[in-house]
Amino acid sequence: MRLTFSILIALIIAAAIGVGTTWMTATRGTDLNTLTIGAWTARPRTGTADIDPYARASIARSGELPIGTGDGIAFTATADDAKRLLDGRCDVVVSGVTPAARFWTLTLYDTKGRLVANSLQRYGFTSQEIVRSSDGAFEVRIASRARAGNWLPTGAIERYSLMLRLYDTPVGVATRTQRDAPMPAIKTVGCP
Repeated sequence: MRLTFSILIALIIAAAIGVGTTWMTATRGTDLNTLTIGAWTARPRTGTADIDPYARASIARSGELPIGTGDGIAFTATADDAKRLLDGRCDVVVSGVTPAARFWTLTLYDTKGRLVANSLQRYGFTSQEIVRSSDGAFEVRIASRARAGNWLPTGAIERYSLMLRLYDTPVGVATRTQRDAPMPAIKTVGCP
């Protein structure tokens, strides 16, 4: 009887650990097959048949439709280059250039993956509409109050994430460094 009870307890503990670990990786993500350049992170295999089971579970849970490998890649950032979490009450500047791509979008999301509500209904920029300097570089200000130039309103939410989608780009599974894919810098320039 003791042996049966011990086996039952061991199975319950193993099941709890297994379910807990699966829940954590499905909700918080994993670092399997991850590409990190500066503050930007992408999972290039997400849109392929080679996707790992944890990323597959995370996508099934979020309902996100990943970009196929032949179409492009999506990078996300939840912190600036100094590893400070992106705060909607602060002024953040995204500047520089993007890797070679036919088209790209930069979009602002809340922590639940929804567009950030604002009175202007401005949720992001595309490579076609952004104002650039003469050398091709751009600067996007992300802040709660209006700013000159390329400005994305945060609605003063506490936390948000940025998503940079590159379409028709050579960036992918073989990319490893900033030299292979020059990503824009993210810098917090002021907080109240």
